Amino acid sequence: MSTLRLRGGRIVDPANGIDGDVRDLCVRDGRIVELPAEASVDEAFDATGCVVMAGGIDMHTHIGGGKMNLARLLLPEDHRSGRDPVARSTNPLELASCGGCAPGTLATGYRYVEMGYTAAFEPAMAASNARHTHMEMGDIPILDHGAYVMLGNDELFLRMLAERHDHERIRDYVGWTINATKAMGVKVVNPGGISAFKFNQRQLDVDGEHAHWRITPREVLHTLARALTDLGVAHPLHIHASNLGVAGNIESTLATIAALDGLPGHLTHVQFHSYGSEGPRQFSSAALRLAEAVNANPNVSIDVGQIMFGQTVTASGDTMRQHANADHANPRKWIGADIECDAGCGVVPFRYREQSHVNALQWAIGLELFLLVDDPWRVVLTTDHPNGAPFTSYPHLIRLLMDKSFRDEQLAKLHPEVAAHSALREIKREYTLQEIAVLTRAAPARLLGLRDRGRLGVGAAADIAVYREDANAEAMFTRPDYVFKDGTLVARAGRIVATPVGGTHFAEPEYDRSIEATLQRHGERHLSVNPRHAAIGRDELCRCCGGGRLLPQACFQQSAATA
Repeated sequence: MSTLRLRGGRIVDPANGIDGDVRDLCVRDGRIVELPAEASVDEAFDATGCVVMAGGIDMHTHIGGGKMNLARLLLPEDHRSGRDPVARSTNPLELASCGGCAPGTLATGYRYVEMGYTAAFEPAMAASNARHTHMEMGDIPILDHGAYVMLGNDELFLRMLAERHDHERIRDYVGWTINATKAMGVKVVNPGGISAFKFNQRQLDVDGEHAHWRITPREVLHTLARALTDLGVAHPLHIHASNLGVAGNIESTLATIAALDGLPGHLTHVQFHSYGSEGPRQFSSAALRLAEAVNANPNVSIDVGQIMFGQTVTASGDTMRQHANADHANPRKWIGADIECDAGCGVVPFRYREQSHVNALQWAIGLELFLLVDDPWRVVLTTDHPNGAPFTSYPHLIRLLMDKSFRDEQLAKLHPEVAAHSALREIKREYTLQEIAVLTRAAPARLLGLRDRGRLGVGAAADIAVYREDANAEAMFTRPDYVFKDGTLVARAGRIVATPVGGTHFAEPEYDRSIEATLQRHGERHLSVNPRHAAIGRDELCRCCGGGRLLPQACFQQSAATA
């Protein structure tokens, strides 16, 4: 049995209530264990002067599926240095891969691990593209991964809702879809709005009526949230709310919270959904209103989707909003795509500029949300990679949260109206290391139901990041001294030293298999893929993911008390 010891590190493990205790951390065969101080080990590492945390978990990052390949095709300049291809890494363990806004799969794994992350989750897997998504995630080295399948705009779901099928039948369809696609949960994007766009609607608010199906987004939200609760899926409904990016959309966001009616829900990239319409430009921050709503509704969690300044590319299943945003593309090109007339995406390049009033306000709104929500266990650090910024900007974002003086310096560089009037100037809160560990490790693990990740207690998976203490948080979190994946040293001082295959997280809730007859009839009439061939088995999933470990998620059957 292989054993190792990290000596003398300062442990920051909020999942176990440990905040800076100096102690050894021991590992045996990929799991954290307790060993006597005098016990011999195969290898020891000096962690004196370091902070030891669990490996980072990014629960909302676009890393797989067709949209990211489209983004790479759309931006070949992202993979060049001037007119020449980016030079290959000098590390023989790193295969050729590059890109900043839309990095290749290999570069995605390398760059995440170099920052101390050990797991990442794709938030928008189209059911009709699930195999491709798993294969692409399986090509990412080292990281554990998983995905949320998109529902709420597909024709069968909307037809069943419109025809008032029993909730149990809709629940069984949701259960079948999660099983068939080997998803971790369900994502709803612009509930009903993507479908409405195909019927020439250009907006659909929470209580608006779909032009064809005559249902509302409120019904979509509540039905899906209730189905997931009934199925016992650990991760709440992952919600990309209505009217993304639209001035005044705070009303839609608050209505979305109300539509849950107390059921669990996770609102994603909420920075893009926290806009008021006040002021001479009719565009303002509504961060305080959303933060108050989140603070008052313990059933709700969020990730922020912070923007950072510079070039990126937006890639989203929300074709309605991406079509509207295409006029703002920089450079001037974009892609819209659809699969089976059932799901698709829009890919629009974008450059966030410090001297743009709108972009500067978006930056401030995201930070206000981080700093105004009281409970860090219900907030997750994200940039909605790559929509708000590439994930490689996380160390900079962490410094903004931990250092008010640095935050004020950055604020002063922005559009003068935002710099002079932003509420951010008056917020004195600075995140602690414990809170950063919650946002980036413990909270996403809890929200995903990963009981042995995001923590450093005995029995946990030995996913560990060791950061050299530094007053400059950006420097500290950019390059950890050591990163371990399941007890294997995979990065040392920012250099990849091993490339094991990551595992795949997925859920398999129980459902009534008689729903398959309904699926078969629908497929024969409307789809090109026979539903019998749609389901991904465990053996196939293992092949898709390069032989990595399968990590099935426990589901806990329960009824929705408030349904």
